[in-house]
Amino acid sequence: METDYNPMEMGNNMGFEEDSDYRDFDGADVKDMRLEAEAVVNDVLFAVSNMFVSKTLPCAEDVAYINVETRERNKYCLELTEAGLRVVAYAFDQTDDSLQTPYHETVYSLLDSLSPAYREFFGNALLQRLEALKKDSQS
Repeated sequence: METDYNPMEMGNNMGFEEDSDYRDFDGADVKDMRLEAEAVVNDVLFAVSNMFVSKTLPCAEDVAYINVETRERNKYCLELTEAGLRVVAYAFDQTDDSLQTPYHETVYSLLDSLSPAYREFFGNALLQRLEALKKDSQS
C-alpha cells in the first residue's frame, strides 16, 4: 500500500489544532439522553399513573433514568441508553446492579410487557383517536 507521507516526518506533535475539523467529532451525533427521556415521558404519561425523569440519579450524554408507576401501582426505575430502555430497579430513583433485565427498543414495548392496564389504556386511547379522525374525515 502506497502512502503520500513519511511517518518519520510527522514528529511528536500528534494533537489536533484548536480549529481542526475533528474537534467536535466525538460529540457530533451524541444525543442528550435527558432530552430523550423527557420525550419518552411526554409520549406515554397519559397511559401510566406517574412518570418522570429522575432528578436523583445522574443523567449524562449516554444515559438517563426514568421513574414510572404503572396503573397497577407498581414502581420501576428505567435506564435509557442508546441500546434502549430496561428496568434497573423496582423502586424510584434506584439501580440494582444484580438485576439483569432485557433492553426494549421502545417505551411502548417495555410498558406493554410490564403493565396489562397500560396496554388496555393505550389501545383504548388509540381507538378513540382513530374514531375521531374518521369523524373528521366524514365531515
